[in-house]
Order: sequence, then C-alpha cells, then structure tokens
Amino acid sequence: MLWGKLVPSACRRSPLVPGVCRAFWGWLNAVFNKVDYDRIQAVGPDRAASEWLLRCGALVRYQGYQKWQQDYNGLPTGPLGKYKIEAINATDSCIMYRGFDYLDGLEHVTEIMLQKCIYIQDECLQRLSETKNLQKSLLQLKIISCGNVTDKGVIALHKLANLEYLYLSDLPGIRQKETTVQILQQALPNLQLELDLE
Repeated sequence: MLWGKLVPSACRRSPLVPGVCRAFWGWLNAVFNKVDYDRIQAVGPDRAASEWLLRCGALVRYQGYQKWQQDYNGLPTGPLGKYKIEAINATDSCIMYRGFDYLDGLEHVTEIMLQKCIYIQDECLQRLSETKNLQKSLLQLKIISCGNVTDKGVIALHKLANLEYLYLSDLPGIRQKETTVQILQQALPNLQLELDLE
C-alpha cells in the first residue's frame, strides 16, 4: 500500500526534472536483475532462475507441464531440482544482461521468447549464444519488438548450434537483413528462419 503511494508522489514532486521516474524504475529493474550466487547454490539453478524471471515479469514453463508459471508467490514447492525450466516467455519483462548468469545452470530450456524487452541488446544475445547449456538445449528463439537489437546481436546467435527455429519481427536495428540472414544460414544450415522485418 505504502509502495503504491510513495512512487507516484515522488514522481509528482519532480515534474521539472525529466526522467526521474524512468531513472527510478531503471534502478529498481537493475536491482531485480542482480545475481544472487548464494541463492543459486542453495536452491539450484532452475528455482533461482525462476525467481529471477518471475521477479522481472517473465513467465516460465516447466518440463512435463503445460501451464505457464506467472505468479512469483505461487512457485511450486517440493524437492529441489524437481521443476526444470523448459520454456521462457520474457514478453514485457525487465530482464537485462546483468541477470543472465542465472541462465548458466539451466540444462532443459528449449524455447525462449524475447518480446518488447527494453533492456535486451546485442550483448544479451551474445551472452545467450555463449551459454554452454543453451548451445545444447535451445531449439526455438523468438525476438520481437526489441528496439536495441541490431545485426551484430542476431549474427552472434550463430553459436546456438542446435537452434532449429528463429523468428525475428519488428527489429528496427536490423539494417543489413540480407547479409545477416546469409551469415546465419551458413553457420546454421538446418535453421528455419522466419522474418517479419521491414
């Protein structure tokens, strides 16, 4: 209750300073993305990554389940290691580069969707493609309406050796579409690439 009253009043008090609220939310999102290595050790990589993703507004789906987990407080309990993340839907989430260490221990992720993620940039895609476990497990990746992604970031995905499907849509930073597609298809000849780029 207090939180809801505090934030709007802080923003109202500073109408002459542009970006005060934006800076506050950027700071808070950075806090949400801080990696807690002790937590990863204590509860395992899948549980810790689930907490990070849900805290940032993303959804996760576990291996053997159809339902997407979206409620942080409703995370399943039970034996550690029972729930393995199979899919991540980061639509409208605040995940950012500094939190990507949470992905290192995930061994069962086959699908990731990055849609309208304002903090996703080339370095994030490069980090994603260099994650050893994702190089083995990731089969489908969708990147939609992420304004900070350029050709460089998409080309970096060539390290995802088992990637079968890549969907790219509404990415204004892609300026050399033909060259980027050619590089990806040479590196990943079995990749099905679907584009909705202008």
